Amino acid sequence: MKTLTAALTLVLAVSTAACAPTTHAVAPANLGVARSTADLEAVVDQPGPITVETVVGADWEVDRGGLLNLAHPKAVAAGLKDGPEKIVVAFHALRHPERGLFLVDTGIEKDLRDAPERAAARGLVASVMHLEKLRFHDVTATWIAAQKQPVAGVFLTHLHFDHITGMRDVPAATPVYTGPGESREKAFLNLFVRGVTDDALAGKGPLRELAFAPDPANAFAGVLDVFGDGSLWALHVPGHAPGSTAYVARTPKGPVLLTGDACHTTWGWDNGVEPGSFSDDRPLSAVSLSRLRRFAAKHPGIDVRVGHQLRAPSAPAEASAAR
Repeated sequence: MKTLTAALTLVLAVSTAACAPTTHAVAPANLGVARSTADLEAVVDQPGPITVETVVGADWEVDRGGLLNLAHPKAVAAGLKDGPEKIVVAFHALRHPERGLFLVDTGIEKDLRDAPERAAARGLVASVMHLEKLRFHDVTATWIAAQKQPVAGVFLTHLHFDHITGMRDVPAATPVYTGPGESREKAFLNLFVRGVTDDALAGKGPLRELAFAPDPANAFAGVLDVFGDGSLWALHVPGHAPGSTAYVARTPKGPVLLTGDACHTTWGWDNGVEPGSFSDDRPLSAVSLSRLRRFAAKHPGIDVRVGHQLRAPSAPAEASAAR
């Protein structure tokens, strides 16, 4: 009886201790018109005005079992085991001829390379995350300083640290957009990372939460025409995180899909295997990945850029794999 009481006490303590990922203020977004997948399908293959540049901030290694569900039949058949997987930490720069320069995610903080003792992720958190394995390329502050136009906004695919680590290098007045519920979902893990997240967001305005509406076709959890001109689309793809958001940009060379961490790896995308232990809701993560792959299969010319690896666009097996 004492053992049962102790166990129940521990469960209660953990559930009570669960907290939101950030205490940062949140406000409704001033961008985005709710649409349907049919609206997106009608224009997605038409050339558009946006250019997309993917900037790699660093190479890194993390556990494969976090990136991929190793219990998935395809992973088992392929003989995949847990171990270090090489990934990148990157952001995407979107340039719209009228709206300006926007970032999707934020790359790598300059202090993380030059003064790690002052970085948002430092001390115990940096040690647990094995940030010593980062191999730096292009830090966000240096990249922004080299641009001819200011950053007009940041679209976060979600609030996990490896997607906000360059936020300190973004000018304080820059609007920052997130998916629905992203800043409110309570979890025990947030006890350890909330301070880092708050530090990365300190000095910025409120997180501006995108307002999705249910997709009439139920192809996605929600679809937004971000600028109202059909050039950039936000797709609500919960699972990895509650507010996980993918983006589709119409460029002069064709559509580009930015999956965020709805899919971390090239192998996961090509084989339809959802993220593993890094996800909040693995079954829902599998649903969102399937929806993205089904969409991409209908548009074989789409350039798919996954969350943490670089892949060749329009891989031949992609169209058949999602069916």
